Amino acid sequence: MQEILQYVVSGLTIGAIYAVIAVGFSMLFNSTELINFAQGEFVMLGAMGLVTLWGVFHIPLVLALLLTVAGVSVIGFLFERLAIRTVRNPHPIVLIIITVGASIFFRGLSMLIWGKDAYSLPPFTDTPPLDVFGAKLLSQSIWILCISLVLVAGLYFFYKKTLTGKAMQACAINKKAACLTGIPAERMVLLAFILSAAMGAVAGVIISPITMCSYDMGTMLGLKGFCAAMLGGLGSLWGSLIGGFLLGVLESLGVGLFTSGVKDAIAFIILLLILYFRPGGIISAKSVRRF
Repeated sequence: MQEILQYVVSGLTIGAIYAVIAVGFSMLFNSTELINFAQGEFVMLGAMGLVTLWGVFHIPLVLALLLTVAGVSVIGFLFERLAIRTVRNPHPIVLIIITVGASIFFRGLSMLIWGKDAYSLPPFTDTPPLDVFGAKLLSQSIWILCISLVLVAGLYFFYKKTLTGKAMQACAINKKAACLTGIPAERMVLLAFILSAAMGAVAGVIISPITMCSYDMGTMLGLKGFCAAMLGGLGSLWGSLIGGFLLGVLESLGVGLFTSGVKDAIAFIILLLILYFRPGGIISAKSVRRF
């Protein structure tokens, strides 16, 4: 039981990462009905940005975190303005292909900037592990869980209590009706891209101390974040959170109880089962379109 509890604790840690990435997918889909397959590269840029600012230039951690998230958000802004908004025929398939091309572009550019070597970072704080009924919870795991939960709670408050958040929800429900009421739909779409990129950057910076960071790390993380979003219900904030944690725990249990060879396969097996038996995810299809 102690070993299983340790697997669950480890799964919750990686599941929090998947949840943050899934929230980025869901936020953008909820506002634009676009699946951004470059989301994983925003995660990679967040991790490599922290490696550069904190690990190489030794900028204070908090400032390095803020600069990294802000920088990746600017990249999300430029991506929407230059690659998405300029499309003459914004068919969903065309836009998805553009995001795939952007993913390849970001990955290739990152290889030129940082090379093919893998980098590592120390934990945010060097404190002893916390004992949870015999399982060890590392200090970085606590940071990951706390930041993820605070982030989701903040987004929930943003969507429910602020005029801008309500305007984004209105555009997600009916963009034409929102425009008729005076809501600038294009600005809301742009804001959705910025926030989605910021979510990816946050996932990258908090995962960087527990994994090796490299130019190609975003591809698998992005796909698993998409699996988590589909598992919980694409377009649902709480569904993405549930899907991320559930995927992380199942993946950790699969590695611990069986073999590490099934680690990546578990996510895609779950994705296939969800698409076949319950396409709307854990959160019902009726609630997927709203937060």
